[in-house]
Amino acid sequence: MLSVHSIADLRLCRAQAQGPLGFVPTMGALHAGHGHLIDLARAASASVAVSIFVNPIQFNQSEDFVRYPRPLEADLAFCAARGVDIVFAPAAEEIYPQPQLAFVEVERVSLHMEGRFRPGHFRGVATVVLKLFQIVHPDRAFFGEKDAQQLAVIRRMARDLNLPVEIVGVPTVREPDGLALSSRNRHLSAEERAVAPRLYQALRAAELCIAAGETEAEAVKRAAHAVLAAEPGMRVEYLEIADDAEMQPVECVAGPVRVAAAVWVGRTRLIDNVRCVSTVHPANSSIQL
Repeated sequence: MLSVHSIADLRLCRAQAQGPLGFVPTMGALHAGHGHLIDLARAASASVAVSIFVNPIQFNQSEDFVRYPRPLEADLAFCAARGVDIVFAPAAEEIYPQPQLAFVEVERVSLHMEGRFRPGHFRGVATVVLKLFQIVHPDRAFFGEKDAQQLAVIRRMARDLNLPVEIVGVPTVREPDGLALSSRNRHLSAEERAVAPRLYQALRAAELCIAAGETEAEAVKRAAHAVLAAEPGMRVEYLEIADDAEMQPVECVAGPVRVAAAVWVGRTRLIDNVRCVSTVHPANSSIQL
């Protein structure tokens, strides 16, 4: 495995790599969810590249950026064990050698949910992903569906800007109790970790409600909120039902939707979502702009 820190060295490695190249962009603190992305990239590609970069411009709270774990040596060993060919682990100064003046804005898709509570987040995500695509030149890039809105933003960016890369979405990897794997889970205390699966339980309640034929979004959300309300150690930031393509909140559940939520457990913010498919004809749905 080659581990490089400069764009120049990465481009030399890329020129020598066999194609097609699968790419897994990460912020490090790698876990089994990342491992699943890498394994899928390995199975579908002649070469695999992983980036490890904690992107400063996507954090709207400096404390969150400072707290983000950075176990680089463990991450390199993790990648080597999974047959990664190239790891790109640049410093912030390598990616942003001067103040960034050009940014990528993906309108509409980034407006609600995470976009509402983390202003500027998706601008930072889209910008750094485009920069990484321009540096790595992957044939395919693999992203987890746990960050469903992020995945939708990147898909729309790739489509609208005619990027020659296939965006591959990968289902969320979970602990046995349902908690979605996340680098932030390591911030949870033992007591908070015991509480955290309640988020997935609430999303499952919404999923079951939709499967039973409920089409009113507010009724579905009430079912999920009832589960969350039973846990006083959890503070809900948002719980929304949105269409699966453009992440616009819906009033009537019809066709594929995402039930997505963000909650605080202590000082740790957790996000999760489930994809639900209603049998109601899409013509009966309405979108709230």
